[in-house]
Amino acid sequence: MSKIMILGAGGQLGREFVKLYPDSVKVYHSISKLGRSVDFADYATLSEIVSSEEPDVLINAAALANVDLCEKNHVLAYAVNGEAPGILARVCNDIGAKIVHVSTDYVFDGILGRYSEESIPNPINYYGLSKLIGDVQVLLYPNSLVVRTSGVFGYTKNFPMFVLDTLKEGKQVKAIHGYYSPIHAANLANAISELVVREEKGLINVAGERISRYDFALRIADAFSLQRSLVNKADDVASMMAKRPFDSSLDSTKALSLIKKDFSSIDSNIAAMKETLGLLRE
Repeated sequence: MSKIMILGAGGQLGREFVKLYPDSVKVYHSISKLGRSVDFADYATLSEIVSSEEPDVLINAAALANVDLCEKNHVLAYAVNGEAPGILARVCNDIGAKIVHVSTDYVFDGILGRYSEESIPNPINYYGLSKLIGDVQVLLYPNSLVVRTSGVFGYTKNFPMFVLDTLKEGKQVKAIHGYYSPIHAANLANAISELVVREEKGLINVAGERISRYDFALRIADAFSLQRSLVNKADDVASMMAKRPFDSSLDSTKALSLIKKDFSSIDSNIAAMKETLGLLRE
């Protein structure tokens, strides 16, 4: 059995990896009280933890994913999203471990949509730029896998949960009519775990079907028998500092040919959402 290390074990995706790998080495953000914690911008400590544990596979699910915060604090975004992944990849290379690094659709400008692994990145915000820097550094090493994904959602602080909670309160939801490829964290973790078993390397997109946030909000309303008339289309959200790509949807054809279980369909991802909420209520 391979020894797995999970960085960012307390995040939406990290929690799903912990379910899949309960015996893994779990590393949390420095503000967590769940277990071993580290500042992901503290390269020396990160390197020491990986070197001392000597995992067979390091899954990097840690990131500064607050897009507006990245726009405000370039230094922190670069440290966590850009520099740290490269350092981790180098350490993994030194100890003979595989690194699996989770990236984003925001490396693209959103003009064309349906981006494949061959599409040329062109980020329009600093979050996307910092993540692209991390991708490039990780891919320098032969035993690495970079998984680009889109709109990951799970327990809390995400668009689908915002829609659900707001509609349950009988309030209106404003949804941008931009496109992406949302995927539930459980589906993403399961898909990535299968790629690890297959010993895949390089760059692979793992994301949901292309859909607008407006249409996805309507699908959520229907799935939970809530009032769809409360969902309103919005051109933009005034409170957002950083630009967002209009259509950052990803083409997951390659992953779909490798992974047996449905991870991509909207139905599958809403089902995963319902299952997670059911588990949380038990």
